[in-house]
Amino acid sequence: MAVGLDTNLDLLLANMSPRQRPGEYVFVVDNATSVPDRAVLASVVEPEGRSIVLTRQEADNAGLSYDFVAGWITLDVRSALEAVGLTAAGAGALCETGISCNVVAGYHHDHLLVPHERVDDAIHVLMQLMVATAGRAAAPTEGGQAIG
Repeated sequence: MAVGLDTNLDLLLANMSPRQRPGEYVFVVDNATSVPDRAVLASVVEPEGRSIVLTRQEADNAGLSYDFVAGWITLDVRSALEAVGLTAAGAGALCETGISCNVVAGYHHDHLLVPHERVDDAIHVLMQLMVATAGRAAAPTEGGQAIG
C-alpha cells in the first residue's frame, strides 16, 4: 500500500470531503468520432464501444447525442485501491435518497456523477454521511479496523 493511503472505511468516510467539480458532464459512446483526446475526462472500453465522459459543451461542439447531464462530485480523500466500501457507502447513501450515481474511480480519487439538478442534494447527503462517520473514525483501532 502506498504511503498516506488508507483502507479503514470509517476513516475514509469521515475524511471524504465531497466537492463539486464545476460544469455539466455527459456520457457518450465514442465510435471513431472526432472527439479530441484532451476533451475526454474518463473512458471505459466496452464491447459496444468506448464510453467517454466529457463536458456537455464539448459533446455539443462535436454534435454528439447524450441523454444524461451530470454534476461531478470528487471524494477528496486518497483511498488505497484495495480499500473496501467507500464508493458503495457513498452510492448507497445517495440511493437511499433517490439520487442516481455513476462512479468513476481513478488512482487518486473516486468520482461520482449524479443528475446535474441534484448535485447540491448529493453533496448534502455525502456531507451528512461524512459527519455521521466522524465519531466512529475517532474510535481506537486495531490493525486498521475500528474496535467495537
